[in-house]
Amino acid sequence: METGDTVADAGEFGLIAEISAAQGTAEHVLIGPGDDAAHLSVVDGTYLVSTDLLIEGRHFRRDWSSAYEVGRKAAAVNLSDIAAMGGVARSLTVGFGVPGILPMGWVRDFNRGLVEEASHVGAVIVGGDVTASDQIVIAVTVMGEAHRPVIRGGAMPGDVVAFAGRLGWAGAGFAALSRGFRSPKAVVEAHRLPHPPYAAGPQASNAGATSMIDVSDGLLGDLGHIARASGVAINLESGLLEIAAPVATVGEALGVDPLTFLLSGGDDYALVATFSSQTELPTGWTRIGMVLDGEGVTVDGDTYPGESHQHFR
Repeated sequence: METGDTVADAGEFGLIAEISAAQGTAEHVLIGPGDDAAHLSVVDGTYLVSTDLLIEGRHFRRDWSSAYEVGRKAAAVNLSDIAAMGGVARSLTVGFGVPGILPMGWVRDFNRGLVEEASHVGAVIVGGDVTASDQIVIAVTVMGEAHRPVIRGGAMPGDVVAFAGRLGWAGAGFAALSRGFRSPKAVVEAHRLPHPPYAAGPQASNAGATSMIDVSDGLLGDLGHIARASGVAINLESGLLEIAAPVATVGEALGVDPLTFLLSGGDDYALVATFSSQTELPTGWTRIGMVLDGEGVTVDGDTYPGESHQHFR
């Protein structure tokens, strides 16, 4: 191993690029690594597939979230990936690593939350695996379908940037919990239990969205994926970003500009997409910026000093 050649040095996307480069491709891979889900062909059609991990102590804490809430969130973060491709999830498999001393009551409540969240889109759990682990590890794979998958790399200069769902709520809730607060209740609950706008994904696809992604690591960071994949620049207009009252309350209490929660906070799983300027935005979608020539993401024409979440930092 070369000096300094660690996973932390490579970063999340360097790690993904290293692994992906060695995988190759095949005729049945219509969309491979680099989007919210892969798109694969089979003899009787096509399907979408995506996997996410939740690790105790990093993605959830048992003293912050109930087992039911963890189950709901484990399903939601995966179902959101299919929505971000313009699709509908149909089935999930679950890998479940747990300590032997974990009460069965926790497992039952977790499973109840998982099944309930999946039922919101008509998806069912069709299998998985269990194993012993020193901490709770949850790996969910979701499969779904889309009439017209929307990728990250289709944005064009002149397109409108819009979002559906909520921005900043979960980030504000995480900030409050990190300081030992349990209020405002609305944002704390938003961190514990996301509410992705599942129907907005197919809705955007049907309206002709040119690119789309779900906001898991922060609006700036996730729009950065679209900008890089599309070879464009994106400018957000702060005046179009509405700051909800409970988000503003957390900002005031912590001495933080609440706009930071909207731009850099993740875990709300809102959807953000680009549309032709000639397209009428679907109901529930709000314009927040424009796609331009160039590269990178700016706010009101300038680089924003905040930073989105990055793994291994």
